[in-house]
Amino acid sequence: MKLFISRLMPDPILARAQKDYAVTLRPEAVRPLSEDEMVDALTTHDALLVTLGDRFTAEVFQRALAAGGGKIRARLIANFGVGFNHIDADAARAAGVEVTNTPGAVTDSTADIALTLILMTCRRAAEGERLARSGQWQGWGPVEMLGQHVTGKTLGVVGFGRIGQAIAQRCLYGFGMDVIYYNRSAKDAGFPAEKVDDLHDLMARADIVVTAVPGGNTNIVDGPALAAMKSTGVIVNIARGDVVEQDALIDVLQRAAIAGAGLDVYRDEPAVPAALRALDNVVLLPHLGTSTLEVRLNMGNMALDNIDAVAAGQVPPNRV
Repeated sequence: MKLFISRLMPDPILARAQKDYAVTLRPEAVRPLSEDEMVDALTTHDALLVTLGDRFTAEVFQRALAAGGGKIRARLIANFGVGFNHIDADAARAAGVEVTNTPGAVTDSTADIALTLILMTCRRAAEGERLARSGQWQGWGPVEMLGQHVTGKTLGVVGFGRIGQAIAQRCLYGFGMDVIYYNRSAKDAGFPAEKVDDLHDLMARADIVVTAVPGGNTNIVDGPALAAMKSTGVIVNIARGDVVEQDALIDVLQRAAIAGAGLDVYRDEPAVPAALRALDNVVLLPHLGTSTLEVRLNMGNMALDNIDAVAAGQVPPNRV
């Protein structure tokens, strides 16, 4: 069975893959696949292990079908990651290609990065670190670098799946925060959390808002939602860059209509708008949500488990 891997992977994942399959490894660390590369991989390999940025659109599948005389060789696209909005899963299935992801493997690390951004934004840690490095720090003073307390505040979580609940649990038990959430259905998280049915109501009540919805919820936090926030409010996005309307966010930050934002994702990654980079009231991270070796190993093994299942003629465990 021929397996195409679109990016460099941790050594143990490559070793496992190469032991069981005829592997074509594309020697790229971050550059996404081009459309031509995707079409070629679909028509020359039995399974593909791909990741964020590899945009398998309906057009890609149509081109691959045309190139293959109406049939695609690949039986599976195993996505390395939980979010799969870069893959048109409906078009894949229509072309006879299964799509899988790696749910669960990323929950704790993504929740941890949300807490990192909450603390960094509320306590102005990135701004303070830049000041200390600059050599311009003048010393401690009673009104210097004042941030805001995290303990005892109200957390609003937009999207209350695995990751949203893990963030809420950390904030409740670690910082005594009250938890409210916006979600299509009510969730029994096993700890106190109030479902709020109106997003604008949640944005208005929360001191800190964290987005944890899956990809595909484009601009769910739009200009009017941001306008509903308190002037002391903080928003953190660890979901997908297009979940928050980026231009509207830049506007409220430039006007200091909210206190700050912490971002790990961006609309047009890896591009980070100059307007965001120029602001002191936003913390910018380069998509570090799952960036630990333990998590990347778990993700890789889960992706290979899905490939193994398809190779054995079984239903993959993480079909989307």
